Parts: sequence; structure tokens; C-alpha cells
Amino acid sequence: MVMFLFLVVALAVVVAAVTLAVVGGGESAPLPEAAPERLQDPLPQDRPVSGADVETLRFPVTPRGYRMADVDDALGRLAAELAERDARIADLESALAGARAAAHTRLDKPDPEAGR
Repeated sequence: MVMFLFLVVALAVVVAAVTLAVVGGGESAPLPEAAPERLQDPLPQDRPVSGADVETLRFPVTPRGYRMADVDDALGRLAAELAERDARIADLESALAGARAAAHTRLDKPDPEAGR
């Protein structure tokens, strides 16, 4: 009997606490909308992206994972810079190959003034 009385009193206390929290718990207006999280430290716009920039890049988490626009922007920027670097490397390699070929032909060609 004592146990039953204890359970009834505990249930009444819980119901009263929940009722007070719902009815008298603050303003009648709904909670304000939270500002959406944005990428805190986006990739730098004034200089090329470095390895440290990519390592420190963190995307805010949303209910379904990451914000797709932030991830797409970062991947697009990295793809553009990698394409630019690949083109620059190809230009430098072709210039180096041309310089080596020119140096090789100069070494193979006898100097006409050296024979005098």
C-alpha cells in the first residue's frame, strides 16, 4: 500500500511539473529561428589555397550531414586551382624539354670558330 501511494504521489509531481513547464514556461511566442551555420573559415580568396588551408577546413554539420553549398564551393575552388597548377606544370615541363633540346643541339653542333 505504501508503495502504491508513493507511485501515485510521484506521478502527480511529474504531471504537475510538466504542466507548469508547458503552460507557464516563458513567452507565448515560439522559439526564434536559429541562424544557419556557415563555414567559419572559408578558403582564402586573396591567395592560392595551401595544404594547411585544406587541413584546417571544417564544414558545419547539419541534420543530414554537411551543407551541400559549402562543400560544393570548396570542392569547386580546389578543382579550379588544381587545374591551374596542372596547366602551369605542363607549361614548365614543355619549356624545360625545349631548353634541354636546344642545349643538346648546341653541344652536338661543332663550333666553326673553335677549329681556327
